[in-house]
Amino acid sequence: MIIIKINKKNFIGKKNKGDTLVETLFYIALFAVLSIAVINSMITMMKSFKETAIQRELAQGANIMERISREIRGASSVSFTNSNDIILTETGKTLEFKMSVGTNYIQLIDTPTSGSPTIANLNPSNVAVSGLTFTQITTAKGVAVKVFLTIYSNHDTSSRTENFYDTIVLRGDY
Repeated sequence: MIIIKINKKNFIGKKNKGDTLVETLFYIALFAVLSIAVINSMITMMKSFKETAIQRELAQGANIMERISREIRGASSVSFTNSNDIILTETGKTLEFKMSVGTNYIQLIDTPTSGSPTIANLNPSNVAVSGLTFTQITTAKGVAVKVFLTIYSNHDTSSRTENFYDTIVLRGDY
């Protein structure tokens, strides 16, 4: 009969000297891979958020165009100082849409028949207007105005523009 003496120290608590270094390197590598994955997903999310914000800013041009169209539709007569400015005559007030030179804003000047004018910018500061054109269309049956609006976002590094078109018939001319 052979008797083998088993020493508990050989199985419990004793490690090879290189195991701790290998484990540490493994955990550092795992942490680095996970960190890169998290940072990459955060960068992708931030790019998506920025793109969504730019698209939302460009979509604000539809609100500007809707306001201009609504006011032209409600006017009883129109006159033009140049292709970038239009003066609308309504009951009790005069409205003027003009592109402010050098600031890329569309200004709305609301002048009541009795009182001082009110000036407001139609586009917010993060949206700039690069083009605004009014063209009068006169037919035997009435008057219409064709509007062409081009805007861009001040935050967009790729300089994309958005164009908006509308043709509006004045009230009572249809």
